[in-house]
Amino acid sequence: MKIATFNIQNLFHRHTELLQETHSKNSGDWVAQLDSLLRKQPKSQGDNERIHELTFLLGFDSTQNLPYALLKNKGGDLFFKKQGILSETKASFLSDWEGWVKLMNRPLHEKAIFSKAYVIAETDPDILVLQEVEDRSSLLEFNAEFLPLLKISPYEEVMVFETNDQRGLGMGVMLKNGFRMCSLRSYLNERDSEGFNLFDLDCQEYEIAMPRGERVHILSNHFSSDSRQRKEQAEWVAARYREMLTEGKKNILICGALNDVSYSDCLSPLLRETELSDIARHDRFKTDTDKGRGGGYFRLGAYRMGVNIKQKDYLLLPPGLSEKVRSAGMNRKGTWLNRKPNWSLYPSIASKHHAASEHPLVWARIHV
Repeated sequence: MKIATFNIQNLFHRHTELLQETHSKNSGDWVAQLDSLLRKQPKSQGDNERIHELTFLLGFDSTQNLPYALLKNKGGDLFFKKQGILSETKASFLSDWEGWVKLMNRPLHEKAIFSKAYVIAETDPDILVLQEVEDRSSLLEFNAEFLPLLKISPYEEVMVFETNDQRGLGMGVMLKNGFRMCSLRSYLNERDSEGFNLFDLDCQEYEIAMPRGERVHILSNHFSSDSRQRKEQAEWVAARYREMLTEGKKNILICGALNDVSYSDCLSPLLRETELSDIARHDRFKTDTDKGRGGGYFRLGAYRMGVNIKQKDYLLLPPGLSEKVRSAGMNRKGTWLNRKPNWSLYPSIASKHHAASEHPLVWARIHV
């Protein structure tokens, strides 16, 4: 079994909020602080004043960012919905309308789409777990039209499941070589300690049948950018993992964009309070090292010696599966950083607009 996890960051279109340049190194802290204050109950006068300051700093109160309307596709017909108004007008030859709609998505560069295909084709896993996919029709088109161009067989089962994200970011699975989806369980309605949705996107549980009849259970995740919420998510996933063990399930993997470094306290419920091990720390995990001086040291928060990019993506295995790993690695040839990358990229990538994703693909081949 060869399994991979990849935060693909959309296939053809990406929400404008996710494409905007960060104008301050503090913006990430501002977002996390705003998220924490909005959840706080009750709020003091100082809290409300700080929320007002943060929304101004982040540009949330800019009227030019508010859409005048939403254009929806229902049953193959287009509907025009004005903001704040419930009525909808069907756009057809019977009820025509004129006007414009501000698009909230932007098309990705064609080279970026091919870069995503290169990353997947070079690894060619049996099970591909994806985060941040816009919709199933896009993934079907990508699977049918782009992957065959790179001389790999397309995936036989292609699934995308909606999440809590309002920008349309979903989570998906692609299967081939005799692997079949048996069941899916979504946890998007789980609540945190304050009664809000625990997961910004979701934690999804897949039961997949392998060609010889064995089953593998996968918990696919996309954790929050807010540290407090991220720790609650890690605690919940660790508890669900233990519950699955008591249910008699084996071959359990936890993967996805956990969005923090391995030494962070936020991930301690998974990385230090369970027997799960990170594939990036496995003896058989191999990948290209940084060029120049970077290849000789271990950056704090990096994947490993000589692979000095900040770790956000994980593939966690229980002891029984970790012992059966035959090979493992990551593909970062499609990953561009703001500073000049110190590793090999695909020849077609000349700027960040050509990159596959800000996340590498992490994989393992396991004898099960």
